[in-house]
Amino acid sequence: MKITYLAHSCIHIETGKHKLLIDPFISGNALAPVKANDIDCNYILLTHGHDDHVGDAADIARRTGATIIANYEIATYFGAHGLATHGMYHGGKWDFPFGRVKMVIAHHGSGYSDGNGPLIYMGNPAGFVLTLEGRNIYHAGDTCVFLDMELIARMNPLELAFLPIGDNFTMGLEEATEALRLLRPKKVVPVHYDTWDLIKADTAAFAASAAYLNVEAAVMKPGQVIEI
Repeated sequence: MKITYLAHSCIHIETGKHKLLIDPFISGNALAPVKANDIDCNYILLTHGHDDHVGDAADIARRTGATIIANYEIATYFGAHGLATHGMYHGGKWDFPFGRVKMVIAHHGSGYSDGNGPLIYMGNPAGFVLTLEGRNIYHAGDTCVFLDMELIARMNPLELAFLPIGDNFTMGLEEATEALRLLRPKKVVPVHYDTWDLIKADTAAFAASAAYLNVEAAVMKPGQVIEI
């Protein structure tokens, strides 16, 4: 399985015949290592409706024919714009051709701006547990730490977790470290940091905290690839 970090919270995953894209904030992101038109995928997963996570989802889906997987409100919105969608909600799971997706809670907001008026309500934010090639991968989306992370780990032993560490809008280093204690993944990739000065983070300090908890931290530069 090939995993590419595309800056902010955007992750590209290749599993055999399928390509998944999570939270594609590419255009307008100075750290993005690619252009939106260069990305190929079959499915796009959106954790919530904020612009820096929805990003280029509509344009990429329209060009590639990818199905957008998101909460019911987001799926309904983009479905009404002629795109293929699959709506879900917290606690629900579905088996797709590439593997299983389970939607779990996150504590954040979810308003979308399409540039034509005020924020549009986009339902509750979420995280995803993906079961791909027999391994569980957790993308937390934007969230604070919460005790139910322990339940997520109990029901879905984690190979890998993507956790926000940038503070202000999400967890900072202290909360993200506590999240590792609850989630107990084998490996963690920090996300949602350094895009703007407001969310600068000390990745070396986070990696040291993860190592203390016997979790391998993969601090990925935009465009970097790992395989698991």
